[in-house]
Amino acid sequence: MDISSKQYSSPFNVAVFAAGLGFFVDAFDLLLFNVIRIPSLMSLGFSGEALTHAGESLLAIQMAGMIVGGIVSGILADRKGRSTVLFASILLYSIANLANAAVSDFTTYAIVRFLAGVGLAGELGAGIALVGEKMTASNRGLGTIMVATLGGLGSIAAGLIGDILPWRTAYIIAGLAGLMLLFIRMKSLETSLFKESIQRKDIQHGNFFMLFRPKERLNRFIKSVLIGVPIWYCVGMLISFMPDLALQTGNIPVKLGTCFILFQVGITTGDLSSGLFSQWFKNRLKVMAFYMFIALVACVFWFLNFMYWNMAISTVLLSFLMGLGCGYLSVFVTATSEQFGTNLRVTATSSVTNFMRGSVSILIPLHILLRNYFSLTLSISLIIIGLLVWSLAFYAVLSSKETFGKDLNFVEE
Repeated sequence: MDISSKQYSSPFNVAVFAAGLGFFVDAFDLLLFNVIRIPSLMSLGFSGEALTHAGESLLAIQMAGMIVGGIVSGILADRKGRSTVLFASILLYSIANLANAAVSDFTTYAIVRFLAGVGLAGELGAGIALVGEKMTASNRGLGTIMVATLGGLGSIAAGLIGDILPWRTAYIIAGLAGLMLLFIRMKSLETSLFKESIQRKDIQHGNFFMLFRPKERLNRFIKSVLIGVPIWYCVGMLISFMPDLALQTGNIPVKLGTCFILFQVGITTGDLSSGLFSQWFKNRLKVMAFYMFIALVACVFWFLNFMYWNMAISTVLLSFLMGLGCGYLSVFVTATSEQFGTNLRVTATSSVTNFMRGSVSILIPLHILLRNYFSLTLSISLIIIGLLVWSLAFYAVLSSKETFGKDLNFVEE
């Protein structure tokens, strides 16, 4: 039998292994950069306000790379193949990480982080599409559970290694870990659905602008992005701004590193459990809504703790619970992939996941605008943004169509 036509029922297969390890390295790199950003810039001579500005600039540049990479990689994956993009993205961000270990000035650092962002952007979308198309309809959720869980473990590993090793050594490890994935023969993993789809000359493949027409497809795309934004609101704003909140509301003795790792442990636990519940109940939307509710409740108590309780132990526990609620990520990316046809599947999935990540670059300026224009406190500004983000997310998930068990052998006209 041609390996490309083989459909797996067990999540323990080469497609899941390839995509899962790729997402492990993807998540490892994203968190590693956050952990070692300050020490790496300090070693390059930055301090004070210049250090803060340089860090924000690097983060923005990396996110810009991810948005560009998300679009480009999705288009290429729907035109050239899922495994081709997986291979190319791993190669690009592996080389970028090795180059990061050798930078000696800010300009070079920024260029390399942009390229790393482009490479990282293609990993999750192509991997999820590959797993979804290689596994049976009833069990594909088990495969994406494994992929998302390995990604969570990558984040945890980055938090630990980033705190222990010098920043240049940490980047070298990230690069070598990526290069190890190149030994997997990804070319032999291409899916039969893609091969059948690419033979059709009457349809467009990987046309990014098809996401914006007709209105029904645009609605699917926008709702998918909105469902994922709360994850990055929690990790990119609440967890990241925790030291500022503690200072403003009562000097709670909290450790950012500890809470960040516990958030990642929570999200890994959530990825595994939400995926299993999705398989058990044969439903994506209800499971996502349930875990979103857990994360929302954790956010409410998060603000109550900083504004009224001032308890460090509550902050640690709520970091885990918030991560647990955000663990609907595995179900979210599966449902996103299932909503779009083979000729647009990775274009949509990669764009959704990277627009979701890139939402932080919109939410943070909005937060700054609210604080400066209306003279709001940090906590009140974050609460207003949270109300907006969570309201849109719940509307999106409750008004979407169920995709569990959907046959993926269809195309977008």
